[in-house]
Amino acid sequence: MKYYLIAGEPSGDLHGANLIEGLRKADPEAEFRFWGGDRMAEAGGRQNRRKHYRETSFFGIVQVLKNLRTIRRQMRECREDVAAWHPDALILIDYPGFNMKMARWARENGIRTFYYIAPKVWAW
Repeated sequence: MKYYLIAGEPSGDLHGANLIEGLRKADPEAEFRFWGGDRMAEAGGRQNRRKHYRETSFFGIVQVLKNLRTIRRQMRECREDVAAWHPDALILIDYPGFNMKMARWARENGIRTFYYIAPKVWAW
């Protein structure tokens, strides 16, 4: 199977790396592509990382507003990459500001989507 994972911060990177390792044990032929950090790159192969979370994460309203164009461009790039790669599953790890939009887009485009470690509703 082909898995596309998206994590936008360090704890998501750790969980994503653990998930990649588990999936690889269950399916040695599994292929991965992801937006994540160094841990996911170690588990899934650096050549499979599309973006490091440091390039994509903006915290706080001021940072988000200052980087709105960048965020929109990254969302478009991510959608294009997912669509071009045709994964069997899109796995979203926390990172709700970005991943909730990706989940909606994926559902509209018939991409099987899983939210691994969903955002805390009470905090969002």
